[in-house]
Amino acid sequence: ATLPVYLNALTGKGVHVVTVNEYLSSRDESEMGQLYKWLGLTVGLNLNSMSADEKRDAYNCDVTYSTNSELGFDYLRDNMVVYKDQMVQRPLNYAIIDEVDSILIDEARTPLIISGQAEQANSEYIRADRFVKTLTEDKSDDDADDDEDHGDYKIDWPTKTINLTNQGIKKACEHFGLKNLYDIDNQVLVHHIDQALRANYIMLKDIDYVVQNGEVMIVDSFTGRVMEGRRYSDGLHQAIEAKEGVKIQEESKTQATITYQNFFRMYKKLAGMTGTAKTEEEEFREIYNMEVITIPTNRPIARKDLPDILYPTLDSKFEAVVKEIKERHAKGQPVLVGTVAIESSERLSKMLDQAGIPHAVLNAKNHAKEAEIIMNAGQRGAVTIATNMAGRGTDIKLGPGVKELGGLVVIGTERHESRRIDNQLRGRSGRQGDPGVTRFYLSLEDDLMKRFGGDRVKLFLDRISDNDDDKVIESRMITKQVESAQKRVEGNNYDTRKQTLQYDDVMRTQREIIYGERMQVISEEKSLKPVLMPMIKRTIDHQVDMYTQGDKKDWRNDQLRD
Repeated sequence: ATLPVYLNALTGKGVHVVTVNEYLSSRDESEMGQLYKWLGLTVGLNLNSMSADEKRDAYNCDVTYSTNSELGFDYLRDNMVVYKDQMVQRPLNYAIIDEVDSILIDEARTPLIISGQAEQANSEYIRADRFVKTLTEDKSDDDADDDEDHGDYKIDWPTKTINLTNQGIKKACEHFGLKNLYDIDNQVLVHHIDQALRANYIMLKDIDYVVQNGEVMIVDSFTGRVMEGRRYSDGLHQAIEAKEGVKIQEESKTQATITYQNFFRMYKKLAGMTGTAKTEEEEFREIYNMEVITIPTNRPIARKDLPDILYPTLDSKFEAVVKEIKERHAKGQPVLVGTVAIESSERLSKMLDQAGIPHAVLNAKNHAKEAEIIMNAGQRGAVTIATNMAGRGTDIKLGPGVKELGGLVVIGTERHESRRIDNQLRGRSGRQGDPGVTRFYLSLEDDLMKRFGGDRVKLFLDRISDNDDDKVIESRMITKQVESAQKRVEGNNYDTRKQTLQYDDVMRTQREIIYGERMQVISEEKSLKPVLMPMIKRTIDHQVDMYTQGDKKDWRNDQLRD
């Protein structure tokens, strides 16, 4: 990045180097900053914990290191200030984004939101939660409209939607003493019931969220990290708090919001880099007008990517993973195990403890030590368990003698819903022409298989299986099935992002007009009386006309006076 950063910083309009977390921003600013300073540029670091003055100084530098979320929030906060000199950012000029797919694609499904307090009765959440906990799931496969329900609610896993069955609706009416649940007066209650259903039966503890110190914290499904200060919107967070029996925090009202797509499209020039962008080429072009260019590796790739192996159950899969780790560990070959959820990290960690294999666990609960743990993952005999995205941006150097043993072994314990994230994990091994081995272990009970792999894979298994649990299938067909499932999920996710963007495009027009007006107000040197007086006059005329139509006897003077 050094050449484009230096070149674009020469204009004096500022260059933003964007990273996925503050650790990387600080590391790169201290290591690379030396070069830019030597070239005569000023270098700044923008962190969440800084005061407005410190931020302003950072943004006034030629090169500013920052995370994506901090840039977005600063932009929103700048458009909520009362005086112009309280703003911290300069106009958005040039950004170069590290791990560009993670920021512009994975994180682009959730918009940035600044919120204030809204008043809301917490008892509603608890009432809905109590009711929902008494319900049973309708697991029957029938789509037929026989009047018989086999439970109170039905889940459609591919779309992650959940609905009450007729039986469930009857129960709700009895429980809350209503004639018709879907009456317009019961809208709020229905919303609470819907969110309570989602919270109880779709949002899974230690996968979608964790409970820490009496708080419900969201786990980012891509990085497996706890997202500080982020909350689900629309009452879902409160519903989860009711489910887990922790203190329900006030619902908030959105004061300012923007999507990453629209934020980054405001830069005059946008660039980025990553090892895993080729699969999203179309999206980069369509949404950001960015071309993806593949640069060949510095040295030829010596890594072996073995085909996936599939097990009938989770248990048999994890046993196989532990056996593989044991064999590699005995030889002294380092192993990095990627998991999709915190839950599986902890399960595997317990199994390794029982097998007496020393290992380091890196998950959403301790990402401060992340880089340090990841850096040591290539040492002889090291065993490291991490979520699939851990250590993005950290090179794993091989310890002495590890090359001769075959390099770093990367084991994936299930496929992620996005192929890019699997490639990200694979790419931890075989850096700079090093040898290495990677393989994914799957089971029919994996989330991805349950949601999308489905019946064809099951049939295939039944054909070859004699009901022994350790039956292992190594076949390209399975890999193909999994990839087509991943393509479907990626398609769904792309649609989600496109929709988020379409909603935000409507808002964008409003945002740009209103922010423009605000800027005019806070940067105006002369009196704004000539603008304001006509506004007041128009308002008065409009109100008077509204209440004084027709005959004088029909005028609504009381309302007008109000």
